[in-house]
Amino acid sequence: MRRIAGALGIQPSALYWHFDSKQALLAAVADRIVDDGLRAIPADAGVHAVAHGLRDALLRHRDGADIVIGTQALALGAGDAHRRLRDALRRDGDDPREGPAQTGATTLLHFTLGHATIVQQRLQAARLGVVTADVASEARELAAQFDAGVRAILRGLTGAGKESIRQQRTTNDGYRA
Repeated sequence: MRRIAGALGIQPSALYWHFDSKQALLAAVADRIVDDGLRAIPADAGVHAVAHGLRDALLRHRDGADIVIGTQALALGAGDAHRRLRDALRRDGDDPREGPAQTGATTLLHFTLGHATIVQQRLQAARLGVVTADVASEARELAAQFDAGVRAILRGLTGAGKESIRQQRTTNDGYRA
């Protein structure tokens, strides 16, 4: 909060004039991070582009992944990321139903948030000298791993795996029948 207030040239307590709580303020910051990343992506872009745009937005902001994942955990902000992934899955997928697209969007969002969190923590550890790493090389490797992960999730959702999203059935407890 001190860093945000300092950037605005105000006292930290003044932030709460506009927000009810620290969580509400962080939710607004998370929404801004996500919006900044998704604004550059055409509304009809495929799910692969949306996932990469979200990852890039998270990595552009210091602690961006931590902020967004924290608000997601409390269901307070950054809902546009899930919505854009879900809509792209509906366009790209073979099943327009809400359930499979919802599950796919949640899976991709969690993967993207987790991946970006790990990348940001590694980069911060390297900056602090906690680990010695070729940051540029590691960043390229992590980006390739992210791309491979998104493709693997999409293959599973679109039927390139053993079964398609259309064939998935779940029981009431969410486990595969």
